[in-house]
Amino acid sequence: MIINDPLHLAPAITDVLETVFDPEIPVNIVELGLVYEVITKEDGIAKVVMTLTAPGCPVAGDIIDEVQRKVGEVEGVRQALVELTFDPAWDKSMMSDVARLELGFM
Repeated sequence: MIINDPLHLAPAITDVLETVFDPEIPVNIVELGLVYEVITKEDGIAKVVMTLTAPGCPVAGDIIDEVQRKVGEVEGVRQALVELTFDPAWDKSMMSDVARLELGFM
């Protein structure tokens, strides 16, 4: 994950992102490697650049809404933005060891 954080909110943002789960996978989106960037700006904007495990994910809207809502609730964040990207495309190598262990890939 790339962090550009002049407001020093990335630890709190990461904490809330770790509470977001794809309902089909029992691992949070940080451990799955779905969060590519966390960016904060002096005007209180926090942006999360993320992907999904598949472009046709049926719960994509729900996950994005949850990320935006939870990041927006972090103290110091005035506006939360979520950018969805598929470049680079997600693959299993992006998962943490914790995620691989939880999903039986180790």
